[in-house]
Amino acid sequence: MNRKKRSQPEIEADLEGLEDLSHAELKAQWNEHYDVPCPKHMSRKFLLGAVAYRIQENAFGGLKKSTKRRLEKVAADLAAGRPIKQPGPRIKPGTRLLREWNGRVHEVIVLETAVQYRGERWPSLSSVAREITGARWSGPRFFGLKEASHG
Repeated sequence: MNRKKRSQPEIEADLEGLEDLSHAELKAQWNEHYDVPCPKHMSRKFLLGAVAYRIQENAFGGLKKSTKRRLEKVAADLAAGRPIKQPGPRIKPGTRLLREWNGRVHEVIVLETAVQYRGERWPSLSSVAREITGARWSGPRFFGLKEASHG
């Protein structure tokens, strides 16, 4: 496929034009945009979404490397018959976490890539928990986001 830089109007026109294509024309688009032949028995609706996704992926970029790694790990675990381990909770920036420890209430504010405690940035909840307790703690567990494992 020709991967030259394309303008936003060109991309939008391509996407809008997909709706008018027949099932056979969408299969041809698949073959043009993907490096594998179009699988048999793909619905028109699926092909429409897959081709639209690929057009946008080529123009704007695809999944983050961390997401690709996670998907590869899930696929490998499924193939090996292992259970899929769910990632921990994703806490939205701006969330305030409170924890009482030794009679004092400690407040942490979740930032995009760090946390704030006592007006300073910390790399993780665990580093804050260590500062508060003087011991190595799981930050999510210390702040009540994760139950203690029983094993």
